[in-house]
Amino acid sequence: MPYEQHQEKQYAKDPGTVFRAVLTASEKLDGSPISSSPEKFRLEVKFPKTIFGKTVGERTYLTCEVRAQGEVSLVVVDAYPLDAVERKLMFGARKGVTQTVVTWFMEQLDLQLA
Repeated sequence: MPYEQHQEKQYAKDPGTVFRAVLTASEKLDGSPISSSPEKFRLEVKFPKTIFGKTVGERTYLTCEVRAQGEVSLVVVDAYPLDAVERKLMFGARKGVTQTVVTWFMEQLDLQLA
């Protein structure tokens, strides 16, 4: 299983609404925003080792971009694990940690947009 994760999903909502849901989803997972560009619908966030009271193993860096595509919005998520000094973890990461964080993020996004 690769350390880096990439997911895309379409929503039948406008980009502004989807981006607000992205911000809320990251807050629900205790994410710390690194940078946010509301005008570009882009967010960079760092998630801690513990989410929902569960220790997942590593910190996770996630970028999310919302793109308008006709009448739908495309959400593009890329994520990877971070080491103790918050650099990209290239080896030794626990299997499935980044995938779990991305899955939880997408689930929260779905809940916000339901």
